[in-house]
Amino acid sequence: MDKQIISSPELDEQYTIIHHDSGLDILLWEKEGFSTVEALFGTKYGSINNCFKTDETGDFIRVPDGIAHYLEHKLFESDDNSNVFEQYAKTGAAANAFTSTDITAYVFSCTDNYEKALEILLGFVQSPYFTEENVEKERGIIAQEIKMGDDSPTRKCFKELLRGLYVNNPIRIDVAGTVESIRQITPGLLYKCYNSFYNLHNMTLSIAGNIRQDKVLEICDKMLKPSPDVHLENSFPHEPDNVCQKRICTHAAVGLPVFAIGFKSKPLSGREYVRKSFIAAMLLEQILGQTSPLYNQLLEEGLISSGTSTFVYTSADRYFCCIIEGESEDPDLVYQRICREIERLEKEGIDKKRFEIDKRVRYGEKISSINDVKACADAMLYYHMDCDDVTLFEDVDMIASLTAQECQQALPELFDIDKSSISIVTDKNDY
Repeated sequence: MDKQIISSPELDEQYTIIHHDSGLDILLWEKEGFSTVEALFGTKYGSINNCFKTDETGDFIRVPDGIAHYLEHKLFESDDNSNVFEQYAKTGAAANAFTSTDITAYVFSCTDNYEKALEILLGFVQSPYFTEENVEKERGIIAQEIKMGDDSPTRKCFKELLRGLYVNNPIRIDVAGTVESIRQITPGLLYKCYNSFYNLHNMTLSIAGNIRQDKVLEICDKMLKPSPDVHLENSFPHEPDNVCQKRICTHAAVGLPVFAIGFKSKPLSGREYVRKSFIAAMLLEQILGQTSPLYNQLLEEGLISSGTSTFVYTSADRYFCCIIEGESEDPDLVYQRICREIERLEKEGIDKKRFEIDKRVRYGEKISSINDVKACADAMLYYHMDCDDVTLFEDVDMIASLTAQECQQALPELFDIDKSSISIVTDKNDY
């Protein structure tokens, strides 16, 4: 069992990475003086991992869209009909799970009895139970979830934007799949995906808070079921630089048209990925942050609402795009104004004073997050699974070292107007 200490003398903090003999990577952050515990048991498996091979499968196989999400639902079912959530409730822990494009994770938080909650977590995630009957029962539940998602104008708008930005990338696929694709899911396929992606060599346990490292390892030694490395390999289609469609308009019952604007750039990895993610977020603040000139102009003109938001949507090696979402009577005009503002910033330069203020705010938020147990556990998992050789504490130094000149130089790359799309959801048939 190998052990690695990740520390920050400046912050007087450290956490431990343990490469367990079972194949699992365990991340432990003991936080004295805290009363809560947060744990995530995650696998590098999400909606984009639909074509893969292992020693067992031989050649690459293609599985139905939405199967990672379906599998997440089914793992809460056991052969003795016991209810995992009821087991957690008896310990006082709150439990949840999520599936994203590239990660599935099972989560609990508690103030007491974390040892028992951890046993429950490691137990049910390692004990799949799929039958024709219980798989069929879940199909209707997930189909309803998919339909509810389709009824959300904001979610629909975002999904269509991704289809506009990307030509072949499986990010175009909704995490839950479609009603048609989940009809193809069988117990045999679920077991095949489970055995491929839920191998401990592909998984990470992240736990932070009021814990004792020796106790966590004692539970792991008892509960983990070692498995040989199956040499999992994913296959992804080639994605060209260009966008698939510049403008997508769909219809739904909305009070105001909903829009999502995206700027596509090349996928990144490692330090460049982490650093450019920060840069992209700061450039979004320059373009349409709440203190930006354009934001206030559009707000005063009634072209956008105060609910307009921006975010960076990324996954290491797979995709990198910057998103602006909101509502407007004239989304196309908003898009035009944003593009003109990007051109202005390229020509005149970003606001250095606002840049420094934004940098200080982001630096402060990072420092503050170290006092949040949930944020610590989440960040350990994220950095370990998605950021290659970058450690959690390095991002603080990255923010501190960012310069306005560096952001200015990245603007044409991260906000190339020719590689942008707009998605609009409206109730106007002639829009």
